[in-house]
Amino acid sequence: MLHRVKSIALALALVGVGAVLGGGTALAVQGHMLAAKGDLQAAANELNAAVPDKAGHRVKALDLVNRAINQTNMGIRAGAM
Repeated sequence: MLHRVKSIALALALVGVGAVLGGGTALAVQGHMLAAKGDLQAAANELNAAVPDKAGHRVKALDLVNRAINQTNMGIRAGAM
């Protein structure tokens, strides 16, 4: 019985290690997506810091950047599957 418990524990540990390594690999392969997300977040920060008087263009640009961040996040999640 003790041997069976040890075997089950080992199997669960290996599954856990595989999940961690597999998840890390999925994110590592997406270096360009993660870099793009960082650049988009930096752009959003700059747009937020800009003077608001831009005839509505700053607000529209911020909306588009936020949409791009959302799409990038969805792409990262899809690539991790």
